[in-house]
Amino acid sequence: MYYVYILFSEKDKQLYIGYADDLKARFEKHSKGFVRATKFRLPLKLIYYEAYIKQSDTKRREKFLKGGKGRGQLKIQLKDILEKVCYKNL
Repeated sequence: MYYVYILFSEKDKQLYIGYADDLKARFEKHSKGFVRATKFRLPLKLIYYEAYIKQSDTKRREKFLKGGKGRGQLKIQLKDILEKVCYKNL
């Protein structure tokens, strides 16, 4: 399985969108500061993920969610959790 996931940085109140084939291991790397993109944004919370069978579908979804229309849909879909964690770009 492949996963698209969304992390929330409690430090800067921003989102990080990524994909991985082992979600648990990848989140652990993020949490321990081994991922350059999130290293200085700790602590992080996993707030959302989707599972896919094909890697190509996963990469396509990640790219969409990182874009304007996809990010806009995320804000609608995850409104309650984003308000709860005080996401600053609602």
